[in-house]
Parts: sequence; C-alpha cells; structure tokens
Amino acid sequence: MDTQNPSAPPCAEARPTGKNHPPRRPNSGVSGVVHDNARHRDRFTVIGNHLAQHPELSLLAIGLATHIQSLPAGAPVDIKTLTKRFPEGPDRIAAALRELETHGYLSRTRERTPTGRIITRTVSCNRPGHHTEPPADTEARSSRPAPAPPKKRVPRKPLPAVPQPSYKGPGLLQAATELLAGLSRHDPDLLLSACDTAHLAPGVAAWLERGASATAVRHALLSDLPPEGMRRPAALLAHRLTAQLPPPAAFRNPDSQQPENIGVRHPFQNCDGCDRVFRSPEPGRCRDCRAAAVPMAV
Repeated sequence: MDTQNPSAPPCAEARPTGKNHPPRRPNSGVSGVVHDNARHRDRFTVIGNHLAQHPELSLLAIGLATHIQSLPAGAPVDIKTLTKRFPEGPDRIAAALRELETHGYLSRTRERTPTGRIITRTVSCNRPGHHTEPPADTEARSSRPAPAPPKKRVPRKPLPAVPQPSYKGPGLLQAATELLAGLSRHDPDLLLSACDTAHLAPGVAAWLERGASATAVRHALLSDLPPEGMRRPAALLAHRLTAQLPPPAAFRNPDSQQPENIGVRHPFQNCDGCDRVFRSPEPGRCRDCRAAAVPMAV
C-alpha cells in the first residue's frame, strides 16, 4: 500500500473561471491610504483639492474653511462663535482666519446698516479667483431693497396745432412773442419755454390779424385758469387759441373808413398808444388812438 509523502508540494489550484488573476484584497500589497467611499446623497459639501491639499495653509485653516463652507448662508462665523464651537482658542482661530483671507478663501468687510449699526460681512469663496458669478447673498444683503429698474423715457406728446395767420410778418410775430412772454407776470405757471413760445406765436398772430387787441388776447388766455395748476400750460393755451379764435374781420386802412382793398395790404405795425396791431405803411398810432388824441370841437 502506497504511503502519503507529507513533504510533497500540494497540487496547484485551477484558475477561476472567466478571470486570469484571482481578486486582490483592498489592502493586499498596497501602502498608504485606501479609500472606502460611499456616494453622499444628502448633507454633504463639495470641497476642492486646491483647499484640501493646499501647500501653504495650516491644517487648522483648511479645517476651518471646510467648516465655514458647510454652514448655511447667514450663519455666524465670528471668532467668538467659532471659539465656542471648537477647542482651539481665539488666537489660533483668528490666525487661521487671516490665513484664509490671505489666500482668498475668506473676505471680511465692515458695513453700516440702514439703522446705523456696524456689522462685519463675511464672504466664503470655495474657489478663489474664479469671479464667474457674484457671491451668495447673506441675510443682511437680502434685507436690502432691490434697486428700481431704470424708467423708460416717455416721448413728449406734441402740442395741439394752433391757427396760422395769413401773413407772417416779422412785426406781427414779434408782437405775438412779446405777448406770450409777458403772461408769466400775471401767472407764474405760464412761464413758457422758447420752443413752446415759437409754437404758440402764430396762433396769437392769427388773433391779432383778425383785429383782436393785445388786451383781448391776454384776457382770453388768462381768464378762468385751473386753480390746481396746469401740467402742460402750453397745451392749454394752444387749445384756447384754437377754440376761441374770433371770426375774421374786414381789414381797414387807418386813414380811411372804407374796408381796405384785400389785394393791397400794408405790413403790421404795433400801435404806440395801445399796443394794438394794425396795418399801416409806417409805424405810428392806430386810428382809434389818433381819434382820441384829437380835441373835441366846442
């Protein structure tokens, strides 16, 4: 009977089916750390290797930055609060915060609130130097009112059209312009701009051309003004010049009682006595002022 040789080497084991090599245990022949990782699904914070493996930051600064980045927005991160949370003293924590400020992971600024209180605003940056988007707002910033959007400039509505005189002589338009410029002496709201005056002057000239005196035109423009003021005085004057335009009258020669020949019209003149506009080849006084100046026969 054959005997068993205990010193004989054992038979080689067959290789596992479907694999060329047997599985290696995690710590088999490997030096250093071995990661046993599980995927986080909630309550986690993403930290970059530039922070976790920073070559110049102290271990306390790296841990403190990790803690600060894990906090919700608005959480207090002052030295007193951090000293209560960790065993390190205030001096070491203050030094670690200064390290983070030096390398851009933290910024602290002092600001005054609308109530006059001085607060320290702390901003934690998870990747210094990126500047692709503004830092997350804290509760103090969210309490500030948002700036109002810029208002669109509404184009000014044009003034209503005014009557036009049949003859736009320089003397007539000058008289109309002076009449409009003097309205502000009676009502400060009627201080017109140069543009509004140029628009209204032909309308006043049309009244003067039809025989209305300057006093009559002023009365038509100044009577019964709104007591609460006017938003656009020029628009109101333009409406009155159009709506209350007197009917055309026969133009008369100041030296004749007969209607003037329409085909021969003298230029407009301002009466030296009553400031009334009349037609005459030369400046002087109108017919009514000349008649008033002649003494009555006894």
